[in-house]
Amino acid sequence: MLASITHILPLTTIVRTRVLPAPGRVLVQVGQKIGAADVIAETAINRRHAILDVAAMLHLPPEKTDQYIKVRRGQKIAKGDKLAEASGVLAREAFSPIAGRVVITGGGKVVLETGGQLFELRSGLAGTVTEIIPERGAVIRATGLLIQGMWGNGKTDTGILFNMADTGESELLVENLDVSLRGSILLAGHVRSAAVLKDAAELPVRGLILGSMSSTLVGAASQMPYPILLLEGFGNRPISSNIFKLLTTNTKREVTVMAEVFDRTKGSRPELVIPLPVSQEPAEPRDLDTFAPGQQVRIHSLTEAARLGTIEQLRPGLSLLPNGVSARAAMVRLDSGQQMLVPLSNMEVLG
Repeated sequence: MLASITHILPLTTIVRTRVLPAPGRVLVQVGQKIGAADVIAETAINRRHAILDVAAMLHLPPEKTDQYIKVRRGQKIAKGDKLAEASGVLAREAFSPIAGRVVITGGGKVVLETGGQLFELRSGLAGTVTEIIPERGAVIRATGLLIQGMWGNGKTDTGILFNMADTGESELLVENLDVSLRGSILLAGHVRSAAVLKDAAELPVRGLILGSMSSTLVGAASQMPYPILLLEGFGNRPISSNIFKLLTTNTKREVTVMAEVFDRTKGSRPELVIPLPVSQEPAEPRDLDTFAPGQQVRIHSLTEAARLGTIEQLRPGLSLLPNGVSARAAMVRLDSGQQMLVPLSNMEVLG
C-alpha cells in the first residue's frame, strides 16, 4: 500500500515551481541566485476590456476603416491618443476616450485592456532559478530544512524565526505580543483566541507557525494578511517533539512560511523552509513510499494528538482492530515504548 509522506527533514534539496495566476512577465533568468522575498514575475490582475468603435468615430463602414487605424496589438496608449486618421476631402480623426493596452484591432474596432492591479510573484524560496516557464514563472532549487504541515491560510512570507514556546503545548496569548516581535515569524504551540491573530496583524508579524489552533478561528485566520501554518491540525494538539526540536534549534534564522492550502490532488501542502548552506547537495525527497518495517510514522486520530512511532511489522491481509473494523494494519512501537496495532490509513511516513 502506498503511503503519503510528510517531510520533516533537517537538510534536503527543495525544488518548487512558482507561477503567476495569469500570463505576465518573468523577471529572472536561469542560473540566477535569488532571495525568498525577490519578485520573479509580475502580471496585471482584475483587468477589463473596452471595445472602441473606430468606424463609428470616423463615420465609415467597418470594412473601410481598418486601413486607417494607427495603433497595433500590444501598444500602450493614453487617454486622448490618436487611434485612427482618415485622409481625403473629409479628413477625420478618432481618439481614445480611455487609457489602456491594445489587445486586438479589426472590423473597424479596437479592443483595449484597461485597469488591473500589479501582482508581484515572490520567490518564497532562497535558491537558484533552474527553469523558466514562459509568461508564467520559474522553477527554483534550494537546500535547507523542510517541514510540512497540515493546514495553511494561503499566504506566504519570510522573516526571522522567534520562539514563543517553552514546550510544544505552549499557548500564545495577547500579553505575549509586543513591538520587539515586529517583522518576526513566531513559533507557538496553540492559539485559541481571535484577539491573538488580530494583535499579531497590528504589530505586524510576518507569520505564525503553530502546532494547532481552535477550529472556530478558521475564518479569522484566513483573513489575516500574514501566513499561518498549523503543523498538527485543529483542536489542541502539541507540536511533535522532533519538529519542536528542529525548529527551536534554528531560531533566529530566516524562515519562509508557504502556508498553501493542503490539496493532495494538486500536490500542494503548507510547509516551511529554512535555507542552509551545504558543501554537497543532498538528494530530493520522495513524495510517496510503500509502508515497510523500520519506517518512522505519525499516527493520526480525530480524538487524540498525533503520535510518533516506528513500524515493527506489517500484518498480512486484514486485521481485526479493537473497534471491530477489519483493515490493513501494522504493529507500531510508539516513542513511549508502547506497542499498538494501527490501520495503515491512519498513518503517514515521516521523511
